[in-house]
Amino acid sequence: MANPAPIDDVAIGGEVIRLGQFLKFAGLLDSGGDVKEAIIDGLVAVNGEVDRRRGRQLQPGDIVSFDGRRVRVCP
Repeated sequence: MANPAPIDDVAIGGEVIRLGQFLKFAGLLDSGGDVKEAIIDGLVAVNGEVDRRRGRQLQPGDIVSFDGRRVRVCP
Protein backbone atom coordinates (compact mmCIF):
# COMPACT_ATOMS: atom_id res chain seq x y z
CA MET A 1 0.00 0.00 0.00
CA ALA A 2 1.38 3.40 -0.97
CA ASN A 3 2.00 6.06 1.64
CA PRO A 4 -0.27 9.09 1.38
CA ALA A 5 1.22 12.25 -0.05
CA PRO A 6 2.88 14.59 2.45
CA ILE A 7 0.80 17.55 3.56
CA ASP A 8 1.90 21.07 2.66
CA ASP A 9 0.69 23.94 4.85
CA VAL A 10 -0.66 27.06 3.11
CA ALA A 11 -1.36 30.18 5.19
CA ILE A 12 -4.44 32.03 3.95
CA GLY A 13 -3.99 35.15 6.10
CA GLY A 14 -7.44 34.85 7.66
CA GLU A 15 -9.95 32.45 9.11
CA VAL A 16 -11.92 31.28 6.05
CA ILE A 17 -11.46 30.90 2.30
CA ARG A 18 -13.66 29.34 -0.36
CA LEU A 19 -12.58 26.06 -1.92
CA GLY A 20 -12.32 27.48 -5.44
CA GLN A 21 -10.18 30.39 -4.24
CA PHE A 22 -7.96 28.11 -2.18
CA LEU A 23 -7.20 25.76 -5.09
CA LYS A 24 -5.79 28.71 -7.05
CA PHE A 25 -4.15 30.38 -4.03
CA ALA A 26 -2.34 27.16 -3.08
CA GLY A 27 -1.13 26.70 -6.66
CA LEU A 28 -3.02 23.43 -7.20
CA LEU A 29 -4.78 24.86 -10.26
CA ASP A 30 -4.10 27.91 -12.41
CA SER A 31 -7.47 29.23 -13.58
CA GLY A 32 -11.04 29.52 -12.43
CA GLY A 33 -12.13 27.38 -15.37
CA ASP A 34 -9.77 24.59 -14.34
CA VAL A 35 -11.02 24.85 -10.75
CA LYS A 36 -14.66 24.62 -11.83
CA GLU A 37 -14.02 21.55 -14.00
CA ALA A 38 -11.95 19.73 -11.36
CA ILE A 39 -14.59 20.30 -8.68
CA ILE A 40 -17.53 19.33 -10.92
CA ASP A 41 -15.66 16.19 -12.05
CA GLY A 42 -15.23 15.11 -8.41
CA LEU A 43 -11.43 15.34 -8.49
CA VAL A 44 -11.16 17.47 -5.33
CA ALA A 45 -11.53 16.14 -1.79
CA VAL A 46 -11.80 18.03 1.49
CA ASN A 47 -10.83 16.06 4.60
CA GLY A 48 -10.98 12.85 2.58
CA GLU A 49 -14.47 13.43 1.13
CA VAL A 50 -15.16 14.49 -2.47
CA ASP A 51 -16.74 17.95 -2.44
CA ARG A 52 -18.38 19.47 -5.52
CA ARG A 53 -19.10 22.88 -3.97
CA ARG A 54 -16.72 25.52 -5.28
CA GLY A 55 -18.07 27.94 -2.66
CA ARG A 56 -17.51 25.64 0.31
CA GLN A 57 -15.91 27.61 3.12
CA LEU A 58 -12.69 26.06 4.34
CA GLN A 59 -11.51 26.48 7.92
CA PRO A 60 -7.96 26.28 9.30
CA GLY A 61 -7.02 22.61 9.63
CA ASP A 62 -9.02 21.45 6.59
CA ILE A 63 -7.01 19.31 4.17
CA VAL A 64 -7.64 19.68 0.45
CA SER A 65 -6.53 16.88 -1.90
CA PHE A 66 -6.11 17.14 -5.66
CA ASP A 67 -3.98 15.29 -8.20
CA GLY A 68 -1.91 13.43 -5.61
CA ARG A 69 -1.21 16.52 -3.52
CA ARG A 70 -2.55 17.34 -0.06
CA VAL A 71 -2.62 20.87 1.30
CA ARG A 72 -3.68 22.00 4.79
CA VAL A 73 -5.43 25.35 5.32
CA CYS A 74 -3.58 27.46 7.91
CA PRO A 75 -4.62 30.86 9.26
